Amino acid sequence: MISLGWAEVAVLVLAFVLFALGLFTQWRTRRIEGRHPPVGDLVEIDGGVIHVVDSPAQGRERGAVLLLHGASGTQADMTMALQGPLARLGFRVLAVDRPGHGWSERIFGRLAASPARQAALVRDALAQRGVARAIVVGHSLSGAIALALALDAPEFTRALTLVAPVSHPWPGGVNWHYRLSTTAGIGWAFRQFIVMPVGLMLLSSGLRSVFEPNETPADYQRATGLALMLRPNHFRANAEDVVDLRPYVVEQAQRYGEIKAPTEIVTGDKDGVVYAHIHSAGCARDIDEAVLTTLSGVGHAPHHSATEAVVRAILSAERRALEREAAGAEVRPGYEPAVSTI
Repeated sequence: MISLGWAEVAVLVLAFVLFALGLFTQWRTRRIEGRHPPVGDLVEIDGGVIHVVDSPAQGRERGAVLLLHGASGTQADMTMALQGPLARLGFRVLAVDRPGHGWSERIFGRLAASPARQAALVRDALAQRGVARAIVVGHSLSGAIALALALDAPEFTRALTLVAPVSHPWPGGVNWHYRLSTTAGIGWAFRQFIVMPVGLMLLSSGLRSVFEPNETPADYQRATGLALMLRPNHFRANAEDVVDLRPYVVEQAQRYGEIKAPTEIVTGDKDGVVYAHIHSAGCARDIDEAVLTTLSGVGHAPHHSATEAVVRAILSAERRALEREAAGAEVRPGYEPAVSTI
């Protein structure tokens, strides 16, 4: 008869627990993916696949709008709030899962954390759909990606609407779980054994912190397939985007004066996720003729909590683009950014 000491028993128990947690993660991943399959097209580009949701305009088309989602989510966050209102106004609405998120592949691995690289990959996917120009709408982390499009593809970026954007260097770091998830070795174990079970328990409270002080939209988790972000590969891509972002915006922010696209910025005065006085105000300061709208009592998700205000900003960006196209005018140097409060 074999006798085991306490150390051996502890090791066996730990191995069993990890085995069970790993099986749970695999099972829930398959179940979540089965409940939330791709709703758009898996567009093949050089290097992999990008998931594109292409919604036609209702009635006569007036142009294309590209929706770019922030961290910890998919295209569904943006389409849930904006696809219907914009399509009814006559816009062709395109939304993408950013590389590594939702149903898009993580093309180029960690190098895809670069806002400029993500912008280029998204543009390649839209080119496959015949989209040569669009009004670009970027929320939160995708503010940096929308800005990269305006800088590196001005011919594509007809106008720009930034919603609670991340755009400039900020003090401090990022949440510990992002850094842990990107750490070699232990990050793999964290994603495989811990993220799924703990994340499922914390999804609701995490959502409240994003939407506060506003209400979380009804049925948001199911409608957006939010649990997709807990899959190990998706969680890793999201963590890499967040952890690697600051050095990219340090360099990118020096170029914002080059942006010529008509730019609208919408932010909430109760945003507890990003520093509006650094990012939104910084964009209004650095981009010629940028218009900053600050919404009273609104948190980090104005596209959900104040949808009409965001749609008005998109329409204002379009109007300014039309005026510019009609006049062929250049941006006047030294123009002071306009600021409004709703």
